[in-house]
Amino acid sequence: MDLSFTPEEQKFREEIRAWVRENLPQEISHKVHNALELTRDDLQGWAKILGKKGWLGYGWPKEFGGPGWTAIQRHLFEEETALAGAPRIVPFGPVMVAPVIMAFGNAEQQKRFLPGIASGEVWWSQGYSEPGSGSDLASVKTKAERKGDKYIVNGQKTWTTLGQHGEWMFNLVRTSNEGKPQTGISFLLLDMKSPGVTVRPIKLLDGSHEVNEVFFDNVEVPAENLIGEENKGWTYAKHLLSHERTNIADVNRAKRELERLKRIAKSEGVYDDQRFRDEIAKLEVDIVALEMMVLRVLSAATSGKNSLDVAGLLKIRGSEIQQRYSELMMLAGGAYSLPLIREAMEAGWQGDFPGGNPALAPLASTFFNMRKTTIYGGSNEVQRNIVAQTVLG
Repeated sequence: MDLSFTPEEQKFREEIRAWVRENLPQEISHKVHNALELTRDDLQGWAKILGKKGWLGYGWPKEFGGPGWTAIQRHLFEEETALAGAPRIVPFGPVMVAPVIMAFGNAEQQKRFLPGIASGEVWWSQGYSEPGSGSDLASVKTKAERKGDKYIVNGQKTWTTLGQHGEWMFNLVRTSNEGKPQTGISFLLLDMKSPGVTVRPIKLLDGSHEVNEVFFDNVEVPAENLIGEENKGWTYAKHLLSHERTNIADVNRAKRELERLKRIAKSEGVYDDQRFRDEIAKLEVDIVALEMMVLRVLSAATSGKNSLDVAGLLKIRGSEIQQRYSELMMLAGGAYSLPLIREAMEAGWQGDFPGGNPALAPLASTFFNMRKTTIYGGSNEVQRNIVAQTVLG
């Protein structure tokens, strides 16, 4: 196994780095490097820049309009954009639903939906979790009843990330109650502007609006928006989740945030504390180990070998690392990272603490927000069971 990059791959990295340097708006990279809130315009603006270049769907094959990059090239693209301070690509369209449409959608659906995803013009949301159906996703109760050439959808989804911006949503809906719960689920694409769709914000502790509840009251969805076969949605959902869990690992963002942690520790005078520096060192070792795991997967994919199904492992380790670096930043900032006043964070205000560093203002918000990472995308407890069954045997 050779984990070093070839000269051609290094040249590709330099090309990506140069393009990002020229095209990534400075005000957006400033926000990313300092954990300031990104607006819809920031996120979609960057998506459209990538879309114009043909790189928003950077993991897509050429037959669907993607660049057709190798697994190594995709990794290098992710690394260079993350280190440059580019926002994470909002994954619901290009990373999650697009592969499902490619693999299981018909030609008409591919022609209809993929161009808007590739260009960044259409914002997609994910309709998976429900009250009582999170890690136990097979228990979803949102019902879709077939009536002629349409489905009538009733129910509720929750924790819908950035759903307030959503224009389309891919949904797991129950179309049958016979047999095992997994056998009665279908995968449906729904226009969020349809009558009967209500999006309600869930306000977070810091006052931000990131997640939502979405209600469906007799929403009519054309039957042509069904992906694949009715009652086969669980198969398509698992295909999508493998992409989501690998995406959640986000080792490249962890590398960028490690450098931010070091900057904060030095500015706050704790980097010289041997015990604190030991904690940073342990985190760095974990990040390198996660990167090696990613590279092992890429090496296997490049050589044509079957790699272990490690999406769950990547999700577990990646989410724990995200929680750890956000915790260490809080510890480095001490009392100055406590304020959770949204207006204060936006203005860089640190209250009446003398000498407060404005860079510390978002730390508490990030710390609390990162508590979700070991829960969403399949809780880590459940992922460990899956890894035990599928990898360890």
